[in-house]
Amino acid sequence: MAVHFFKALSDDTRLQTCLLIAEQKELCVCELVCALALSQPKISRHLALLKEAGVLATRRDRQWVYYRIDDTQPQWRQQIIATTLNNQAELVEDALARLQAMDNRPSCCD
Repeated sequence: MAVHFFKALSDDTRLQTCLLIAEQKELCVCELVCALALSQPKISRHLALLKEAGVLATRRDRQWVYYRIDDTQPQWRQQIIATTLNNQAELVEDALARLQAMDNRPSCCD
């Protein structure tokens, strides 16, 4: 439903999370914690809401969960995320810099 999609993206942290994941294709929780400089419980709470809204899909590797944009959601949703990333890249500029500086990425999750 469109309302759930837009509500999920209405929060700054959730929007940044989606844009980071769209830009990087897939990220684990530890990468998002580093990039967004937020606690793991807060990131996990936002990720759960995005997954529940059908925005994100997951892949499990041992005990770690990796998040990506759900490619089974309607094309218009994927296009909104891609267009926002292409036209508002400054929303994730600082987070991308922190992510690029992250040590042991993504093996930090092992």
